[in-house]
Amino acid sequence: MSGTGRPYQTDMTAPSHDRLLIIDFGSQVTQLIARRLRELNIYCEIHPYQNVTEAFLAEYAPKAVILSGGPASVIDDGSPRPPRAVFGLGVPILGICYGQQVMMQELGGRVERGHGTAEFGRAYVTPGAEALDLLEGWFETDREQVWMSHGDHVAAIADGFKVYATSPGAPFAVTADPDRHFYAVQFHPEVHHTPNGARLYENFVRIAGFTGDWTMGAYREEAIAKIRDQVGDAKVICALSGGVDSSVAAALLHEAIGDQLTCVFVDHGFLRQDEGEEVVGMFRDHMNLSVIHAQEQERFLGELEGVSDPETKRKIIGRLFIDVFQKYANEIEGAAFLAQGTLYPDVIESVSFSGGPSVTIKSHHNVGGLPEKMGLKLVEPLRELFKDEVRALGRELGLPAHFIARHPFPGPGLAIRCPGEITRPKLEILRKADAVYIDQIRRHGLYDDIWQAFVAILPVRTVGVMGDGRTYDYACALRAVTSVDGMTADYYPFSHEFLGETATRIINEVPGINRVTYDITSKPPGTIEWE
Repeated sequence: MSGTGRPYQTDMTAPSHDRLLIIDFGSQVTQLIARRLRELNIYCEIHPYQNVTEAFLAEYAPKAVILSGGPASVIDDGSPRPPRAVFGLGVPILGICYGQQVMMQELGGRVERGHGTAEFGRAYVTPGAEALDLLEGWFETDREQVWMSHGDHVAAIADGFKVYATSPGAPFAVTADPDRHFYAVQFHPEVHHTPNGARLYENFVRIAGFTGDWTMGAYREEAIAKIRDQVGDAKVICALSGGVDSSVAAALLHEAIGDQLTCVFVDHGFLRQDEGEEVVGMFRDHMNLSVIHAQEQERFLGELEGVSDPETKRKIIGRLFIDVFQKYANEIEGAAFLAQGTLYPDVIESVSFSGGPSVTIKSHHNVGGLPEKMGLKLVEPLRELFKDEVRALGRELGLPAHFIARHPFPGPGLAIRCPGEITRPKLEILRKADAVYIDQIRRHGLYDDIWQAFVAILPVRTVGVMGDGRTYDYACALRAVTSVDGMTADYYPFSHEFLGETATRIINEVPGINRVTYDITSKPPGTIEWE
């Protein structure tokens, strides 16, 4: 993916489905638009604005178009614009925030700087005098809560448009030209804080005539066909971590190419308690996949000795993964492809939008392409999917329910739950503490209510008292979050009784820890993992 300039583009074409095009202007929440549409079983793709040319539009032939938000100002010279041909396609178009403003600017309206009309956060819109098909099911009361994030505002609407809703800071909060099915909203209907936003998208795709025929069953068949077309009769090695993502990728690849697939499970020394045996046993013994259990603990631990910077850790681990896969690929005659369980959020978090104002949040070990020296091509059959879609695909493929429901586990494993220098004693303490914590969650029947839970061992020692003696041991942090797709998350509201009981168990059962804390940071501003 590196150097393509197309960080959000999917590679899959879907000729049997109507397609919706999302033109991305750099918003951090553009991917949530796709999530809302996929919940409605609509096939959609996100493409950066600069890649959407007239030739692209003619080939792609979208049934509808959404113009995303973005951080730029349409007033500035050189600001992002869609091609004028978009407005001549004869299909419904929805502009969101920056998308509304660029639509107005391009069609003859006017956008102005804030001048006291900027809105950020929760706001309320009230309806205009006329009803609008896009807003069917809205305004059961006299106002609707929405989420605003704009400095500029529309000051004059284009010819043919009318106003259908307003807010204190946005006199043109909803505008439309119903005859052409052009719609524009100043707020973000894709985010959770616009409670009725899903209904707006449902109305839009209904207006556009979508039938909602894109399902995980359909994706499975198309992905299998694509894998077979890409791979041919070559051999594929799959990076199997034991997490849901790589497991579903392996199962999908096995269904597509059978014994052309060899899975490599790398035991890098950062696995949870008993994880290696569980994963290899399930895939080798119960699913009849060819699995190599690569015992590479010494290599990884040796290279990470003395390293404390989190980005350096991730880059070292990524490089070592490549080295290990290269080693085993050389032993497999005809191996031409490396398969990974890369997901859409991995790609978005790792890549800055077009080198522009969006920032890289953190590196992912499985994002960014492969070194030329490997001589392998990349297969990423889940690259377009969010985590909940991967779980749905896993169910389609017949993976065990308890395995599909496992919490996410990062490729670098416990290495990024051990801030500061990694040592064998700290890893052993962390494994035991994590096992106690997850056991507590399961005992209390909370596992399926939580998106992800884990322990991080902190790079500090604290004074404690146990019995009549002084201790000077590590502190740890418990982390548990709720989420839908991993892009945003909130902490799980454990009871104080649960936290107290868990802290007591960890301190009593795990030598080396004498203090337990609970991380209540949401994402954003934090990330789910500590590094």
